Amino acid sequence: MKKILYSLFLLLTITVDAQSKKFFAKGEVQLQHPVERINLRFENNLPFVQVTINGKFYNFLFDSGAPTVISSAIFNELKLKKKYKRSVGDSNNNKQHQIFTELPEMTVDQMVFKNIGAVVLDLNSAELGCLKVDGIIGANQMAKLFWRINYAENSLEATRELSYFNLKDYTIIPFHPTPQKTPVIKTSLFGKNVELTFDTGFSGRFEITEKNFEAGKAVRKIETFGTRSTGAFGAAKPVAGAIFRTDSLALGNTVFRNEIISTGTTDLIGNEFLRDFSFILDWKNHKIYLKRMRNDPAKLESFGFSYRFVDQKPVVAFVFQQENFPLKIGDSIISINNVMLDHLDGEGACYYFMNRVERDQRTILVKVERDGKPLDFKLERKVYLN
Repeated sequence: MKKILYSLFLLLTITVDAQSKKFFAKGEVQLQHPVERINLRFENNLPFVQVTINGKFYNFLFDSGAPTVISSAIFNELKLKKKYKRSVGDSNNNKQHQIFTELPEMTVDQMVFKNIGAVVLDLNSAELGCLKVDGIIGANQMAKLFWRINYAENSLEATRELSYFNLKDYTIIPFHPTPQKTPVIKTSLFGKNVELTFDTGFSGRFEITEKNFEAGKAVRKIETFGTRSTGAFGAAKPVAGAIFRTDSLALGNTVFRNEIISTGTTDLIGNEFLRDFSFILDWKNHKIYLKRMRNDPAKLESFGFSYRFVDQKPVVAFVFQQENFPLKIGDSIISINNVMLDHLDGEGACYYFMNRVERDQRTILVKVERDGKPLDFKLERKVYLN
């Protein structure tokens, strides 16, 4: 949350029935070593791994908030069979009917997964296409092994035996799995019970739904308006919200202090928080283990707005509601620091979506178009919620 206010997360929820439960329990995995070490790339606060299917390499997201997913292109290339169709919802409560299929074989480094249930999605839509992912290694697939992840070292390990991982000095956090095996952690905020999805496909820190937020009880907060996230089926609708600092947040047997939480459409724990830890996912005992690797206090530093690309043009989509703030939702951005952004092709729009011009700047000059008129503003990066 230090650099970018626009988040990507691909949380998927499935209409649950007996067929779906059986579908997500399918599959097996073969390991070559007691502990398999997998090449992990942690970029833009998201974890990626290389996957081989039929001798061809693909880029997959390692996402505990979703089931295993393959692109429509892979589904068609392999001429896979449709098992059935079900309603699938994304992180922004958008829903579509998607094909469910079975992937005969997938290799992740030296691990071979067979007959894994997978959802077929179009992974080229809107900002999602900028990730250039071909699929997702999801919770139903992860649940077959124990995993240890350390983003700071680009380290991902898997084993059949938890005893191969030293659990000394780890915080223990119980969870309950959804039918698609996604871990959900119980906590409490503002006197309310909250269930946080443990989502390695969420690039942000913490998020709770508006119904779990109590504005009157949040002493340190900034009110916001707009949309700051993109899900599998598009962006969320603009809404009023807040970003606030909580005195304490209990997760398992540990209390975390001065955490920054935003309101949104889902209750989530994401990679902005997890990147400070080594963590182990244990579906057998329904536990997550956290060990702090660095102490990087939560900090909200921002120019007070964020933008998304609509038809390859950047548009102000999210603002802090502060007095005399010059930018408005819907302003079309012409340039930032004289970098022209209003006539980009698809590749250029993706480049600047993933590599924001303002990311490492302290001061920016923003030119926007509003009601057909060009307007120039100078903005300073500020620290909020101290």
